Amino acid sequence: MKDTGARLTRDTVLRAALDLLDEVGIDGLSTRKLAERLGVQSPTLYWHFKNKGELLDAMAEAIMLERHDASLPRPGEAWDAWLLDNARSFRRALLAYRDGARLHAGTRPRALHFGSIERKVALLGDAGFAPDEAVDVMYALGRFVVGWVLEEQAEPDGDADAPLPDAAEYPLLAKGWAALRARSGDEAFERGVALIVDGARARLAARKRG
Repeated sequence: MKDTGARLTRDTVLRAALDLLDEVGIDGLSTRKLAERLGVQSPTLYWHFKNKGELLDAMAEAIMLERHDASLPRPGEAWDAWLLDNARSFRRALLAYRDGARLHAGTRPRALHFGSIERKVALLGDAGFAPDEAVDVMYALGRFVVGWVLEEQAEPDGDADAPLPDAAEYPLLAKGWAALRARSGDEAFERGVALIVDGARARLAARKRG
């Protein structure tokens, strides 16, 4: 194998890694396979990424930059409309790649992200949320989306054939379960996100009344 590491760029490595992720999933992704794909020796990758963990973090960030188009509020956008748009955009970004949610899970904001996060906190602050509440809302919604997509990407193909609770023995559960199964994944997601945003609205309204 001829080592072409000198001609590699960080973006080239990231693009190849994301393509490989789509093909083999996160469990099959290795620096060895990535090096083979790029036609280099594995140590060459360390010119761009110190270790696999750094590579995975960079891949997660690249997906957000590429796909998460509602990360920041638009000028004049209402706080609750932005939260809904943000959640939808975040979900689409995670679904754009195989195991996208698993790749993102466990990542943490870095110093270069603090400016954009400050803008989000400011939007919620202008609406009446205290800084800790603003962070709580974003944290809860972000965790909900990651968890939701983790489940979506892990669902077995035969899930539609899973047994239903007996309506005679569990009438309430059967009714609720049937309604859930009748909804599309998008509809179910929207209902879940709405519960969080509605809760934030209710807290804000209660404070203004008090």
